[in-house]
Amino acid sequence: MAQIYREAKPLAQVLGLGMSGSAAGRLLQFHNYRVQVFDTNSNETLKERQQELERENIAVYLQKFPDFTDDELPKLLVVSPGISWHHPTLEQARRLGIKVIGEVELAWQYLNHLPWVGITGTNGKSTTTALIAHIFQSAGLRAIACGNIGLPLCTVALNYLKGEVGIDWIVAELSSYQIEASPSVSPRIGVWTTFTPDHLERHGTLERYSQIKASLLERSQKAILNGDDAYLASMKSQWQGAIYTSIQDHIRDGYVVWRDEQLFPISQFQLLGDHNLQNLLLAVATARLAGIDPQHISRAVAQFQGMPHRLEMVAEYENLVFINDSKATNYDSSAVALRAVTPPVILIAGGQAKAGNAEEWLKLIKQKTVKVLLIGSASHQFAEMLTQSGYTNYLECETLENAVNQAVLYGRTLGAKVTVLFSPACASFDQFANFEQRGDRFRALCQALCPECQ
Repeated sequence: MAQIYREAKPLAQVLGLGMSGSAAGRLLQFHNYRVQVFDTNSNETLKERQQELERENIAVYLQKFPDFTDDELPKLLVVSPGISWHHPTLEQARRLGIKVIGEVELAWQYLNHLPWVGITGTNGKSTTTALIAHIFQSAGLRAIACGNIGLPLCTVALNYLKGEVGIDWIVAELSSYQIEASPSVSPRIGVWTTFTPDHLERHGTLERYSQIKASLLERSQKAILNGDDAYLASMKSQWQGAIYTSIQDHIRDGYVVWRDEQLFPISQFQLLGDHNLQNLLLAVATARLAGIDPQHISRAVAQFQGMPHRLEMVAEYENLVFINDSKATNYDSSAVALRAVTPPVILIAGGQAKAGNAEEWLKLIKQKTVKVLLIGSASHQFAEMLTQSGYTNYLECETLENAVNQAVLYGRTLGAKVTVLFSPACASFDQFANFEQRGDRFRALCQALCPECQ
């Protein structure tokens, strides 16, 4: 009997067992790859994901990356956003001729026939993404907020290819990590919210960080930028044909205006701060470029209540208003929050410190706060910074629980209405898995003070 030979499935490897890496592995398997997923860490969450994927016949290896010493090299290596684009394993793969792409680039291969909105920026991109998707959905469009917010793009692609969801627009929040590893992604509309120093430990220089962000806009058919951002405004000569939004030009006589057309009264918009007005204008410009009727935009804006962990009012107790801004993981985003809230302010800050310029943040602390409560591994460093700036009314509390208790005790002594702002200006990884877990803990602590807030 003649022997029947079947072509072996091509091998694909994925680096990183987070949500993006798991999604990439499932998408690759759906497209008939033999998949191996690697992660250099090992914890209970990763072990649970390992078991889930292995039940789906996807091999998972913890506490290691591939070394490419086996006889068979992978046809494709897919990188999760948390892994440096210049990691030694990736450099070795490139030398061996292995194709290396990011998780977003993989999804793009299966979704590039659909129109995309790609939103990037140092701060503001999540709120802008959520608002754009909300407006599109209110207009009856099947728009999915995804990428660095919500579902990984490979999960969206897999659900779409299986026929489980219909999609009219992809509304993708894209971090610099994702853009760097996705050189083919070319949105119908590209949006750049803000630009300030961040992620320099990964990208090295401010120029490189800017180039990565800019590359997404350069590949977009239409580009929209925040004209109130000093850095982006300084680049106008380089962005011929781009649309620049600004509060001065697009809010007149109490109305949001688009190309001299009054769309809706600004009083309909519920979020705090000029930075959110800028997010709103970027979303409105995107919606109008997509052809959405002003009536749909107006209705959606009136309904939009913002996102968790971004200037989220979580409780009122006695004379205290508690604001959860756990997403503020750097000095600039925390400074934005300080500008937005009403003094007197008790600020809770700290966590895992990040590189950056704290000058404006310290200036606003001295202008608006009556007390700073410090937590986490950055506590002592922040205390020294505050002392050197001439601010001494701070207390090192170590934990978030202690800080909330101290805020209540001190706030009661002030009599007037007080804003308790949790805006850490730090990463969360010293005490929490992520900023969401950190913000959820703050919300729970505050709502425990007044059960009727829950």
